[in-house]
Amino acid sequence: MSVNVNRSVSDQFYRYKMPRLIAKVEGKGNGIKTVIVNMVDVAKALNRPPTYPTKFFGCELGAQTQFDTKNDRYIVNGSHEANKLQDMLDGFIKKFVLCAECDNPETDLHVNPKKQTIGTSCKACGYRGMLDTRHKLCTFILKNPPESTDSGSASAKKEKEKKNRKKDKENGSSSGEAGNQDSFNAPEAVDRDDDDEDWAEETTEEAQRRRMEEISDHAKNLTLSDDLEKPLEERVNLFYSFVKQKKESGTIDAADKEILAEAERLDVKAMGPLILSELLFDENIRDQIKKYKRHFLRFCHNNKKAQKYLMGGFECVVKLHQVQLLPRVAIILKDLYDADLLEEDVILSWAEKVSKKYVSKELAKEIHAKAAPFVKWLKEAEEESEGSEEEEEEDDENVEVVYSSSARELKVETVKPETPEKEEDDIDIDAI
Repeated sequence: MSVNVNRSVSDQFYRYKMPRLIAKVEGKGNGIKTVIVNMVDVAKALNRPPTYPTKFFGCELGAQTQFDTKNDRYIVNGSHEANKLQDMLDGFIKKFVLCAECDNPETDLHVNPKKQTIGTSCKACGYRGMLDTRHKLCTFILKNPPESTDSGSASAKKEKEKKNRKKDKENGSSSGEAGNQDSFNAPEAVDRDDDDEDWAEETTEEAQRRRMEEISDHAKNLTLSDDLEKPLEERVNLFYSFVKQKKESGTIDAADKEILAEAERLDVKAMGPLILSELLFDENIRDQIKKYKRHFLRFCHNNKKAQKYLMGGFECVVKLHQVQLLPRVAIILKDLYDADLLEEDVILSWAEKVSKKYVSKELAKEIHAKAAPFVKWLKEAEEESEGSEEEEEEDDENVEVVYSSSARELKVETVKPETPEKEEDDIDIDAI
């Protein structure tokens, strides 16, 4: 059974797979040991020597390790479960395999024993950087650099390493002073040229472009493994940036499913309507409710917590456009109600208490005062039967309580959309 190399990526079509670790416990007492049966296959999928992850386990567990390369036996002393080692392997992959820039595992290590540095290069995005050598495994890697990689230039690299060994012998590697002198006097440019030769074949613009095209579909699904560990405020900011990017790129209209998926990924679904209100509503909110109804419904349908955040977002929009929207509070709430974005009990619960959570208490009182006629109508409508509602909708046409009667007319208009006088009625309401 195979698993994703980067197990924080849940995409089942993720192109980078590795075999699941198989561990076998052998021996008894002090001689007990764990043999990682398929370490060679796992290491091959990671493009690393099998000794590296095995030694990593030893460093993390404080256990001795044994390598029998001829018989492909890689051993960690002690009894260790496969699942535990699999989780530990994720740590190795994160530190020594995944690209620090794009989280892609198409990386090579470049060990420089002279300078005691370990470089890394990504064949997917072209990133080149240095590993933090403080981990104990780095000491082992520096003493046992990778002999080759699975890239097309493997044979060339072998020849280069042989040349480097000859140079070390010629420089008198047994003499510490001579070795140090050579390493200090050798121009850094020479080392850079060597590195460039190693990497040039994989980091040309054409190669980068080709590889980026190959992984583009998968890259879209990459997630940062620690996103959910971030504070709520940071996750909300990530969601805000995502929606803002969709709006600025002109793709917001058809992105309702993507937006919901991102909110669920970041675990901020309930707060979604608050962010959407800030980015999608302005003084033209009535038209925008119709335009983005589908976006909000994905969050608000049967989700009262999300509806409460929508009420908060509505208050914020009114605050930003008080002159235009404060007189129209009642009819905007009616629009939200008719669009099924707000349920009766959520509106009535909101109306019971003036809160300063989103706006000042003074403005909140004004908003509640302007909403009072609609809230009153909602309470009355809730108490009446459907039959009496229909009768009153006809009888109340000339009643002087302007909002109450007009709202009922609007209710009829939602059932009979062919009625052409809706907008005129709305304007009359707002003018009063």
